[in-house]
Amino acid sequence: MVESSSSLLDLAALDIFRTVAAEGSVTRAAERLGRVQSNVTTRVRQLEADLGTPLFLREGKRMALTPEGQVLLGYTDRLLALAEEARQAVRPGPPGGRLRLGSMESTAASRLPVPLARLHSQWPGVALELSTAPTRELVERLRAHALDAVLVAWPPGQAPDPALETRPVFTEDLLLVLPAGHPVVAGPQDVQPGTLAVFEPGCTYRRIGQDWFAPRPQPMQVLELGSYHAILACVAAGSCAGIVPRSVLAMTPHAELLAHQPITRIDTLLTWRKGYRSSALDALQQALLSAV
Repeated sequence: MVESSSSLLDLAALDIFRTVAAEGSVTRAAERLGRVQSNVTTRVRQLEADLGTPLFLREGKRMALTPEGQVLLGYTDRLLALAEEARQAVRPGPPGGRLRLGSMESTAASRLPVPLARLHSQWPGVALELSTAPTRELVERLRAHALDAVLVAWPPGQAPDPALETRPVFTEDLLLVLPAGHPVVAGPQDVQPGTLAVFEPGCTYRRIGQDWFAPRPQPMQVLELGSYHAILACVAAGSCAGIVPRSVLAMTPHAELLAHQPITRIDTLLTWRKGYRSSALDALQQALLSAV
């Protein structure tokens, strides 16, 4: 028995659905997709009719996902990612297509400008989408097919995920950063500030810093900040210590306001789902490795 077309999930309709969910608005989704608003509305309503359930709550001009819509969104991300993967796997010719890359904030700031410029110069057909987040969030998004590859620092002592493949591309010296003039530190007990400035939970560098300070008799207070600029500013002000890659510290114009010393070295890994292959990912690997 052949199913009618209305009972099949249409990839174009799923792409429209995902865009409306991301924008929270039919009007903005239509602008982003280059479609007329009535077409977007019709395709969403057809998808709801095919599935027999509402996918959005309409609150004036605002569109919010229903619980069923939230479930479908997860499947949509995976289906569209697999469709793009399939297109790239069978497409002959030079690297091209969309590549969704996630990166730690520090890596994006200090390591990626040169290799990504090289990638664009050599393979302009690769449409790179870059986003930043802590390692744990990036890996979760990779597993959920919301990203194609990520640049992360795997937490020390944690076994590699058998569902993922990795390749070291950079090695970072992690530094304990302190206010200028701070005495030399032999161990965590010698650090004078009682606060550690860090990113949100899920950041591998945060975990390394907290583990390093664990033997300290007086536990360190934690100050969560959203950027390395803010972390270094607080350290320079004398109120806290920080854990920062040397490559990031090298970018600050005010290094004389800071003291630092190394605590460990850690690899940054390019990570992707096992079995995932694309010419765009291969081109990215070549660009990253040639920058080392």
